[in-house]
Amino acid sequence: MSGKVTLVGAGPGDPGLLTVKGRAALAAADVVVYDRLVSPAVLDLIPGTARQIDVGKEASRHPVPQHRINQILLEEAQAGHSVVRLKGGDPFVFGRGGEELETLARAGVAFEEVPGVTSAIAAAAYGGIPVTHRDFSSSLHIVTGHAREGEPLSIDFDALVRARGTLVFLMGVTAMPIIVQGLLEAGMDPDTPAAMVENGTLPSQRRCDATLSTLPRQAAAMDIHSPALIVVGGVCALGKELCWFERLPLHGKRILVTRPRARAGTLSDKLRSLGADVVEYPCIETIPILPCPAMEAALRDLSAYEWLAFTSPTGVETFWFCLRELGRDARHLCGVKLAAIGPGTAKALADRGITADLVPGTYDAAHLGGALADAARGKVLLLRAAEGSAALTDALARRGIAYDDIAVYQTLYLFPYTRALRKELEAGKIDAVTFTSASTVRGFLSTVGADADFSRTVGLCIGEQTAGEARKHGIPVRVAEKATIDSLVELVSHSFLGEQRKESKEKP
Repeated sequence: MSGKVTLVGAGPGDPGLLTVKGRAALAAADVVVYDRLVSPAVLDLIPGTARQIDVGKEASRHPVPQHRINQILLEEAQAGHSVVRLKGGDPFVFGRGGEELETLARAGVAFEEVPGVTSAIAAAAYGGIPVTHRDFSSSLHIVTGHAREGEPLSIDFDALVRARGTLVFLMGVTAMPIIVQGLLEAGMDPDTPAAMVENGTLPSQRRCDATLSTLPRQAAAMDIHSPALIVVGGVCALGKELCWFERLPLHGKRILVTRPRARAGTLSDKLRSLGADVVEYPCIETIPILPCPAMEAALRDLSAYEWLAFTSPTGVETFWFCLRELGRDARHLCGVKLAAIGPGTAKALADRGITADLVPGTYDAAHLGGALADAARGKVLLLRAAEGSAALTDALARRGIAYDDIAVYQTLYLFPYTRALRKELEAGKIDAVTFTSASTVRGFLSTVGADADFSRTVGLCIGEQTAGEARKHGIPVRVAEKATIDSLVELVSHSFLGEQRKESKEKP
């Protein structure tokens, strides 16, 4: 049975600019064939079940030639796979998307094209440059600055100058001096505002402001590299005033998120919305202990407990699965009071129509234990990680509160020691590492080594117990005011706000 190829525009880099339809296609893919310009944040959206094929191309270097890429798509589809061809920007804007689909059409293979947001508009917009504006330009002209191998650049500069619109040149970094010379020789005013936007829509974005005549010198001074686009026209004068993206509080900051992959999304998305370069590095994974005879026995005799306490959403999810496997539902909880360590765990209960009776004021094991010890008169059932903090059970034991402590999931450290991440850390290429539990600290240390030099980064911790684990290993820490993701995001933002203000004052 023949499969299908879906040609998906990945957009210019910001994963938020991937279309809803493009994301759905990725989620259903068996095979994903992707280019160099697809950002790592978009590649992170590829499901773990999909096979990935890197056919990355860059200027003057084509590891996989175009004819071979066409053949790969054909072979994978004919093998019955659902194939996503993921291309940066929009596949039909100088992306050779039409050539690839022609091959499939001739072979009778089913295909579909999902347009992407082109960098010609998006990168300019993130640089504060509206490509049209009533006071400056009523037309837009998108031109490739890349010539076929061995051939000269072929652009009708006279026609472009006569059009008097905004000019956007894609893939034009190498040819930029030729482009500038061509426009000047065709009569364009040397003082026409011009700009280049490097790594548009990404946290590493930089904008080079100049005039047409000074653009080559200014770009060289800033060491602008591909990928970058060139914009020429009066609209470029608006860049400094309208450049919202580079003013975001975390712009240019590289933040490592160590949270488990299934739970990293919320934190990563919030940090990206503030301009951070988020590197998802889920050092741990939580694995339900199923079957779990001890939990099953406790659930069959739930009336023996006054309180049922959870220390994580994973505990709630594992409990709920076990409850349903026993043929029971929320009615089985009648008469039992529920405690949650914090808002995230309380939300996991609320998502199932159940309200937590107790959430401590400080969201950690010690305070949950203290609150339960104050409230409980009968026996307490704890359903939590195998590596759960002793602070919870110690608080109950001190008050003589009976309890059963049942491990319903375990934490695995995913990555062995890796020199690459350690080198980045010690070179100061990682501004901060977020930790949402003591186990994420331990998982991170298993990767970089407990003897690494942490002096050039900071550990941003969700609570004091997490911070305590980090301090034991010499990691400089700052602690969120509350043990919530929103509070952790606030901490990250405030940690770099003063630095950003200092930099803005120093700029001429």
